[in-house]
Amino acid sequence: MASPLLLAHQGRTLAALGRAALSSVAPRRPSDTTRAASPRATPGAWVEDRAPAPPPALVSAFVRGAGGDPAHYRNVLPPHLYPQWTFPVASRLFAGTPYPLARVLNAGTTMLQHAPLPSGEPLVLRARLESVDDDGARARLTVRVVTGTRSSPDAVMSLISAYVPLSSAPRGKPARPRPTVPLDAHELAFRRFGRTAGRDFAWITGDVNPIHWSPMVARAAGFKTCILHGFATFAASVEAVVRARLSGDVSRLAQVSARFVRPLPLPRSVGVYVTPGGRLLLGDAPGGDVYLDGELTLT
Repeated sequence: MASPLLLAHQGRTLAALGRAALSSVAPRRPSDTTRAASPRATPGAWVEDRAPAPPPALVSAFVRGAGGDPAHYRNVLPPHLYPQWTFPVASRLFAGTPYPLARVLNAGTTMLQHAPLPSGEPLVLRARLESVDDDGARARLTVRVVTGTRSSPDAVMSLISAYVPLSSAPRGKPARPRPTVPLDAHELAFRRFGRTAGRDFAWITGDVNPIHWSPMVARAAGFKTCILHGFATFAASVEAVVRARLSGDVSRLAQVSARFVRPLPLPRSVGVYVTPGGRLLLGDAPGGDVYLDGELTLT
C-alpha cells in the first residue's frame, strides 16, 4: 500500500491540476478556438520543462503497486513511470486547446525506450501538441513528450492521448463492438486491484482525480463505483511483461502502445495477456472483457 506522504513529491502535478481546473471554467476568447484546434496548427512548437528525479521511495511504491520487483530497477527508472513527471507539461499543452478539459478522458499511450533512464538525475523534458482530431462528436488530443537526463538525453519518448466528448452519439447508430481477450492469449499475470488501488496510484503519481478514489464522486460522474487510472492498468501490464518475459531486464522493453478500452471498476481481479501476434491485453479472462488493448515490441 502506498503512503500519503508521497504526495509531498507531487507539487508540480497538483499545481497543474489546479491550473487545469481554473482553465476549465475560464471563458475562452473567440480567437482561441479554431486556430488552436486546426490540424495545420499541429505538430505544435516544442516546449521545455524540468522535473526532479523521482525519489527511491516513490519508485519502489510504483513498482510494487504495479506488481513488480524494485530490485529490477537498480540505478535506473521504470520508463513507464513517465506519467508522474510528464503530467504537468502535458496538461499545459492540453490547456492550450479550446476544449473543455473538465470532460477530458485518457484514451491511450505509447512508450518508446531508446535508452535506460538513470535514477537520481534531474529529468529534462521536451513536449509538443502532436495532433488534434476533431470529428464534431469528440476530439482526440495527443501530446508527445521526450524525457532524458544530462547523461542520457532523449531516452524515452511517450505519446499521451486524451479525448473530449463534444456531443451525444446519434440515436440508432450501432455501438462499436468491444474487444474481448482472444481465446489463444497466454496469461502473464493475474492480480486483484482492491478498493484503494485508485487512491494509492493517486498518491504515487499525483493524479488525484476523485473518480478514482471517492465512490460518491465516481457515481456523480456516471460510474457505478471508483475506476482505476488507465495508466495504472498500463503500469501493471508492463510490469507483467518485465517479470514474466524479460526476467527483470527492462532494457529489452522497446515499445509498448495501449488503448484504454473501458474503465476498470474497483475492486476487480484481472489478468495480463499476450498473443502470438504481439498484442498486450489486460482483461477479465480469455473470451472476457478487455480494459487495455495494446501492442508490445521487445529486443
